[in-house]
Amino acid sequence: MMTKHLPFACAACAFAATNVLAADAFPNKPVRIVVPFAAGGGVDLTARILAQKLTERVGVSFIVDNRVGASGIIGTEYVAKAAPDGYTLLVGSQTSQAVVPAMYLKLNYDAARDFTGVTEIAVSPLVIVIHPSLPVKTVKDLIALAKARPGELTFGAASGGTPHMAGELFKLQAKVDLLFVPYKGEGPAIADALGGQISMVFSNLPVGLPQAQGGRLRALAVTSKQRVATAPDVPTVAESGLPGYEASTWFGLFAPVATPRELITRLNAEAVGALSGADVKERMAAQGLFVVANTPEQFADFLKLEIPKWAKIVKDAGVKPQ
Repeated sequence: MMTKHLPFACAACAFAATNVLAADAFPNKPVRIVVPFAAGGGVDLTARILAQKLTERVGVSFIVDNRVGASGIIGTEYVAKAAPDGYTLLVGSQTSQAVVPAMYLKLNYDAARDFTGVTEIAVSPLVIVIHPSLPVKTVKDLIALAKARPGELTFGAASGGTPHMAGELFKLQAKVDLLFVPYKGEGPAIADALGGQISMVFSNLPVGLPQAQGGRLRALAVTSKQRVATAPDVPTVAESGLPGYEASTWFGLFAPVATPRELITRLNAEAVGALSGADVKERMAAQGLFVVANTPEQFADFLKLEIPKWAKIVKDAGVKPQ
């Protein structure tokens, strides 16, 4: 019996040895980091900071490739079907990995099963900003006003993005009727909030917070579990009227699911090392991003909760592509 199985055992040993050698030699050519959204957004910014530091750290170019279209589907599918050799990676987000798959049910990939998480890169809380004319000072006030005036208060965002989904989660948990107004991006929504055309925006920190600090909008709360250092006087939604509420944008590094474990381990070590420097944390913080840099196992545990959470919100809120 031992003799009969020996060739298979040897083949397994050879395969494992080959993977280890491949991981040791990796990378020996440029690595493509696909961003499924346009340049200039949060996903792109995060990917470029990481790519620059990986290039400096490893000595091989990590190149950001913006493959834009179909709400992030084109770039995400490209990586899902790429060779699992570590040379094609994805910087995905809550939108690309959790929200879009729940909105578009007929995809040529499965965001939960066709990728292996390398590390969660960073997280970015939002801030609820309202027009100063709105007679509310706290989240409790906002909920009370929304219940008194169902369907009259409005919030704006790009459909399917984190600011939109944060508003839908707020509606569901607070049991209020807010009217969603779709925009092409966060900038136009903020402009209309400043002009009083809409009541509020669940805004990314770097966009909404300066408007509040300048007195042009009023910040009610941040959407993270804890207060943020850049706005220590702004309470969380959970502590100021809606216990259990949390909605933040997250960004992660992914590889195709069949990528060998040894390569995932190597990629994780390099990415965590690249993200751990004080200069990177400072650059991220200046953009409202807070570095996470966890293990593949920790990231996998996070995704097991996060993807179903947002899929349920999409379904319960009846969010459709626009």
